[in-house]
Amino acid sequence: MEITMEMIKELRAATGAGVLDCRTALQQAGGDFEKAVDFLRQKGLAKAAKRADREASEGVIELYSHGNGRVGVMVEVNCETDFVARSEKFRALAHEIALQIAAAAPRYIREEEIPEEVLKREADVARKRALEEGKPEKVIDRIVEGRLKKFKDEIVLLRQPYIRDENITVEQLLMEHIASLGENIVVRRFVRWELGEHIGD
Repeated sequence: MEITMEMIKELRAATGAGVLDCRTALQQAGGDFEKAVDFLRQKGLAKAAKRADREASEGVIELYSHGNGRVGVMVEVNCETDFVARSEKFRALAHEIALQIAAAAPRYIREEEIPEEVLKREADVARKRALEEGKPEKVIDRIVEGRLKKFKDEIVLLRQPYIRDENITVEQLLMEHIASLGENIVVRRFVRWELGEHIGD
């Protein structure tokens, strides 16, 4: 199938990848747009993984208020250079991450940050529930494992489905930006406040 300039332009607009990369992706995918996007995504993720251990100390602190001030978020997102920190694309990403935190209320950035006792308590609850539901003993460990995975997907920011596209996680969104901006990007820390929480605790 002939790869036209129009097809390359369309893929480039959707992914931000270079002209040659878009041509190669379309050739590899036999002109299939979705497959070409996947090809570029994988290539980008591989490149991004190589950048993931580089120092990121520039960036932005994004503030976001939602629902007439009912929910407030402050998040620090870091990159490697001031040049990228000032770019529109990086700032838009920081804003998207703040929106994600406001909407999905994660408790941790990474899985490793979950305290052992939280996981243990969650596993105990899942085990008790499975027993109460009368599940056979031999499948209980698998059920507990599945419920723990779901729990982590809900409370860990990087594991959450991205609110604008549930087919990708926040981590994949981050990796795509690392690939297109050419720098390591790190969500350093965040706080989320909700009006009235902890009152009467």
